[in-house]
Amino acid sequence: MLKLTGVTKDFKGFRISDISFTVEKGDYFILLGPSGAGKSILLETIAGLLSPDSGTLELNGKDITNLPIQQRKVGLVFQDHAIFPHMKVKKNLAFALHGRPSGFIRERIAAMCKRLGIEDLPERYPSTLSGGELQRVALARTLIQEPEILLLDEPLSSMDTRLKSGVRALLRQIHREGQTIIHVTHDYEEALSLGTRIAVMDHGRVLQTGTPDEVFHYPRNGFVAHFIGLKNFFPVTIRMSNAIPVAVTDAGLRIQVQQGQENAKGFVMIRGEDIVLSNAALDSSATNVFSGRIREVTVTPMGYDICIDAAETIHALVTRSSLEKMNLREGVNIWMNIKATAVKFIEE
Repeated sequence: MLKLTGVTKDFKGFRISDISFTVEKGDYFILLGPSGAGKSILLETIAGLLSPDSGTLELNGKDITNLPIQQRKVGLVFQDHAIFPHMKVKKNLAFALHGRPSGFIRERIAAMCKRLGIEDLPERYPSTLSGGELQRVALARTLIQEPEILLLDEPLSSMDTRLKSGVRALLRQIHREGQTIIHVTHDYEEALSLGTRIAVMDHGRVLQTGTPDEVFHYPRNGFVAHFIGLKNFFPVTIRMSNAIPVAVTDAGLRIQVQQGQENAKGFVMIRGEDIVLSNAALDSSATNVFSGRIREVTVTPMGYDICIDAAETIHALVTRSSLEKMNLREGVNIWMNIKATAVKFIEE
């Protein structure tokens, strides 16, 4: 188990502040945030390349705050791989086992190459390898040292979609085999597909930690919501109407919710796929019915994002067939139908 308590590091013009969280054995822990959030600085502090100005780091109950990287039982894979270009793959792997008996080194290299599917690469030089192959070699060179925690700095950022898919599958396999991993990324889809726990960072601070379900379905503030792609996230105050809680946004949009007390402040969140669009008002069970004008239609991997100007800007997600059937385009007036059960109120 890795435990960070109050870790702070000052640089000129930037600071990571009071970072505290725990990574349990077997976790796939994601540090998620935009460029410049401090993720890589925090990773290098965990690795031992940087020393914190204050706070402590413990690994399995041992204080490692001031230990160098070679004494921490962690393995860091850099974003640029850091493979020695003048050495063949087998020499790169052997370098990590310097001082061990030659027979032991040969056996470990053969086993690691088989494990990572690079059995045909040992005699090749790094300059002849693809990006995916280089990443596998970098992982092999780190894993061959049997680290307690594998640290990954943006491991998929320079890859195309096809290569990313293969390396993601490899990382899942490594994790299933019991490896604890801390993985830095700015890609929330990557975080969702790999992580068992996530810490969202911005401006040197951790804003929220939790499981993917907790972070992606119950964001604690507007930054987290918008960063992970949740567009319908509004600050509200609860008002009671005939004993029914109604969330009122700053722009005056009134949205019925299932729970909340008078004057409670917080946020409402509505998924785009939970908004039913219609060309006319429907006689339905939806408790929230609004009209608006379509500002923009955008293609997304999940369908079409319909941006609608109402009292608030609301985003609905529809299929291509719905888009064509309702003739959804810029400037068209549209009705939005939202059940109260589809509206989540998150109290401050």
